[in-house]
Amino acid sequence: MNSHGPVGALREIEMGLSDPAELPRLRAWLRAQGVVDVRYRAVAPAPGEVGGVDVLSVLAGSNVLTAAVRTLPDFLRSRRSRLHATVRIGEQEIELELENVEEALRLAERLLGEQ
Repeated sequence: MNSHGPVGALREIEMGLSDPAELPRLRAWLRAQGVVDVRYRAVAPAPGEVGGVDVLSVLAGSNVLTAAVRTLPDFLRSRRSRLHATVRIGEQEIELELENVEEALRLAERLLGEQ
């Protein structure tokens, strides 16, 4: 078994930022935390919206994904501008801001444990 867990246990989450220009820094941050499968992915616009958005797709086992999500508050604090992150786990989307860190992390951990 590797650090991602058995192959059947791999899951994918998406992470976006309020400032897409910060995505390369978030990708580097996640890789420095040991998350190795982090890729850019374009998301098509929702009906009625113009233009898509880029997100990071993270593929790993639940433990690694939980650890990655738990590092987001530190990443947000390290930025000069006031960023917030969006984490999509399955069909659920969580907005993570410094003001709601504990609540958002509990929800993300619960969702990762349910999959």
